[in-house]
Amino acid sequence: MELRLHSHRWDARAPDWTAAVVSGFVAGALLMVMELLWNTNLMGSTPWTMPHMIAAMVEGSNALQSNGFSFAVVALALAIHYLLGIVFGVVLAAIIAPFHLDSSLGLVLLTGAIFGAALYLFNFYGMVRFFPWFEDIRGGITLLAHLIFGKASAWLYQYLEVQAAMR
Repeated sequence: MELRLHSHRWDARAPDWTAAVVSGFVAGALLMVMELLWNTNLMGSTPWTMPHMIAAMVEGSNALQSNGFSFAVVALALAIHYLLGIVFGVVLAAIIAPFHLDSSLGLVLLTGAIFGAALYLFNFYGMVRFFPWFEDIRGGITLLAHLIFGKASAWLYQYLEVQAAMR
C-alpha cells in the first residue's frame, strides 16, 4: 500500500460537523469512564476525585476540598468534560477534513493519536498553569487515555462521515 503524500494537501473541504460533535461527545464519554476506572483501580483514589478536579475548573479550588460524592459536582464535571470533548472533536475534524486525513483507517488513527498526544501536552503542561491540581495526574496513564480519546474520536468521525455519505 502506497501513501501518496501529495494527495493530503489542504483543500476547502468542510468537515461533517454533526459527525465531529458526536465523535467528540462519545470519545469524551469514553475518556471519562477510563479516568474513573483508572483513578479508582490504579491510583487508589475514590471515583469522585476526578469529577472534583474537573468541576474545580469552574468552581475554583473550593471544589477540591472534598472528594466525596456530590451530585452538583458530578453534574458540572460531566457538563465540562462533554463540552470539552465536543470542542476537541470539532477541532480534530477541522484538521482531518481539509487535509483528507480520513482517507485510510491507519492515517486517521495516526492523526487521532498525534492529536491526543498534543491534547495531553496542551492540557497537562500548558493549561496546568491555570489549573495546577492537574499536575498531580500527569503521566503514562493519562497520556494513554488521551491517545485513546484522539484515536476514538478520529475513528468515529471517519465512520460517521462515511455513513452520512452513504445515505
